[in-house]
Amino acid sequence: MKTQRITLDDIATLAGVTKMTVSRYLRTPEKVKTETAEKIASVIAEIGYVPDSDNTTTTNQSQPRIGVLVPSFNNQIFADLLAGIESVTSAHGYQTLVVNYDYNAQREEEQIATVLAFNIKGLILTESVHTVRAEKYLNAANIPVAEVMGLTEASGRINVGFDNYRAGYDMTSMLLASGKQRVIYFGSMSDRRDEQRYAGYRDAVEAAGFPAGRIVPNKVSSVSIGTGMMTLARQLYPEMDAILCTNDDLAVGVLQECQAAGIAVPQTMAIAGFHGLEIGQATTPRLASVITPRFEMGKVATEIVLKKINQQPTIEQVNLHYRLSMGATI
Repeated sequence: MKTQRITLDDIATLAGVTKMTVSRYLRTPEKVKTETAEKIASVIAEIGYVPDSDNTTTTNQSQPRIGVLVPSFNNQIFADLLAGIESVTSAHGYQTLVVNYDYNAQREEEQIATVLAFNIKGLILTESVHTVRAEKYLNAANIPVAEVMGLTEASGRINVGFDNYRAGYDMTSMLLASGKQRVIYFGSMSDRRDEQRYAGYRDAVEAAGFPAGRIVPNKVSSVSIGTGMMTLARQLYPEMDAILCTNDDLAVGVLQECQAAGIAVPQTMAIAGFHGLEIGQATTPRLASVITPRFEMGKVATEIVLKKINQQPTIEQVNLHYRLSMGATI
């Protein structure tokens, strides 16, 4: 027997808008004014509203959906992840509903509530630490939830990723083994993965008896930001002889600045990036990097989500590992 459900009229009343506006928000949220959308999302989050799957005004019955949250649309690593996800969803008749949360935990919470309102069948997240309220939404959703890009200890969720701490440690050890002694870490947004890589770097340099050094712009990584970080680092750490970057685009910016300043790479300055992006493999010299399985993470996580949806037996924790490439910058 069905219990009484909250209706669009209820949401409209609580949000102070019309039922038509609520319906438009659920179908095409980008067409609703930001302030109004936030009011509706807040109400949906508070009451835990999930649209009736039989209601054609709020759901698309032709294809089931998988929700995906990424922290940035401007980062190549998430494009590769999405390609892996859609290689599976398209083959099995699913649509992907992809939203961005700008590396902001509060924004992620709001986007989780918004995506869940679309009656999705599964959800893929790129973060493993969430707000208390977001955790409540996820636990109450009663759908398969996957967390990717890193390893977690959380039970009850699908987890497909690699060890960011160990990757940071191992690449730092490679830089030190090449004879460098003053390795500096270039971070980005200080998200959980960035912090784990930094922790690995810090432990590696301290184990070798050297001090740690770090620059964190708290901005989405880019080539231009890497160039600016290099300029600052040369002032703060004049003795540095190696740099580990949390993303390859930063490392490419560092390489460009070294070439412009006449700094020999790798003889005077060794450079390592992260993720093995195409941009770093196309430089001269070719960039050293931690090669991460982004496409495979998306693919494997989605395959497991679909098995859970279909109530098929499956594993839930997968470590896809990484590999180190010395390129020609170490």
